[in-house]
Amino acid sequence: MFKVVLHGVRSNEPMLLAVQKGNAARSAFLNYSHSGRCDVGGRRFFSVTCSLFGRGPPSRKEKKTVDIPGLERVTYADRMHFVPGLAKPIFPEWQRDWHDPHHYRGPNNEEMKLHKENPCYVFNQRTKILEGVRQALWLTKSKLIQGLPEHILSLADDPANQIEDQDERVQQAIRHSRFWDTTALRPKRDRFCPVLLRDLLHLCGTLQVKHTSLSKRILAENYRVAALWNRESDVFQVRGLNGMLLNSMTSLPAVAQSGEVLATENHTLETFYPISPTIDLQCTYVYDQKNDTGFRDGYPYPHTHTLFFTETEDSAAKFKPEQLRAKMIMFAFGNALARAKALHGEHPQVLEHPVVVQSIATDGRLFQFIVLQLNTTDLGPDTGVKNLVWMDQDQLLYDYAKCRPLIKKKIVTVPAGLSGYQPETFKKFLALHLHGAV
Repeated sequence: MFKVVLHGVRSNEPMLLAVQKGNAARSAFLNYSHSGRCDVGGRRFFSVTCSLFGRGPPSRKEKKTVDIPGLERVTYADRMHFVPGLAKPIFPEWQRDWHDPHHYRGPNNEEMKLHKENPCYVFNQRTKILEGVRQALWLTKSKLIQGLPEHILSLADDPANQIEDQDERVQQAIRHSRFWDTTALRPKRDRFCPVLLRDLLHLCGTLQVKHTSLSKRILAENYRVAALWNRESDVFQVRGLNGMLLNSMTSLPAVAQSGEVLATENHTLETFYPISPTIDLQCTYVYDQKNDTGFRDGYPYPHTHTLFFTETEDSAAKFKPEQLRAKMIMFAFGNALARAKALHGEHPQVLEHPVVVQSIATDGRLFQFIVLQLNTTDLGPDTGVKNLVWMDQDQLLYDYAKCRPLIKKKIVTVPAGLSGYQPETFKKFLALHLHGAV
């Protein structure tokens, strides 16, 4: 039991004092378990006294200079050293005659070439919007349909489209990513998640013998997409790096026919008043008004097929499931809009041939599936034809994959190895991969 006076308050609560002895210095820290009286202001302390009393160095207060018109300040500039009683001189900023990258100062936003009067709200790869899917549907002017289309799911039910020993080979892919690829007892997600995704894509690629059009696809990484559109009176843009992209020589066929597309005119978009639709989006006045698919003209695989997202252990890039699904919708919409404007121009219109983009996200165990059909590029008003989004969420591929069994009260609750495999999840993965090739 220790008694320490902090800010004039005596505390009798238990605390842990840990002292590490070293050759160079000694450090100590206190960690309160239930008390909130120690307020260090988010500072780091490297001395014992400061860490005990929670007081940092005093902050410097800048003195305001008062300029009196008609009076000249008497400074010590001519003496070239500090003189008490004389004012500090203000010298003009020295301009270098050469370019020094280590001391470069960028221009103000108002002086940049890309500066605009109206702000742009940007969605990038790390944006986590508050309202999740509802906000993404409003931004993209889309209607949500739960579940994947039936004619796409039926592709994987056909025995002719299935892989030989399909369930066993999928389980081998799971074991490879969780057990055999690394010697760690608990491999991190940024290690086993991409391995699992590539193994599943490799299994789907074995069907090239039956469906030769599967060979007319290619995977792309580290590409940058940019798509700009107006929504009511605001300007929005999706840009930056995103997931791994599967491109194809041919575009995906339309999922919904013209009758179902025209019926979306009667759909009312859900709002979330009083929350602003621009919440959590980056507001900038310096932006380029461009639409770019990320690939040069003449690229042999110009059409976006499926966008893949893998979750990592990075806390800054980790998304909740609702925010992850919103990110899938936004980047699928961005790829579709950039492709539509490259094909049909910048003029807002209802597309005769809708652009379809698929998206799959996984954390190595849980899968999210999305199919987006871009029906219109006239995104300003809430009326008119809407875009369509099909979503199938939170699909487990397996329950547990453990190197050691989980034992509670001498009872094995979870056995070692792979358990709880769900074959229906991989069938949906396979169906989206076969879409457009069968």
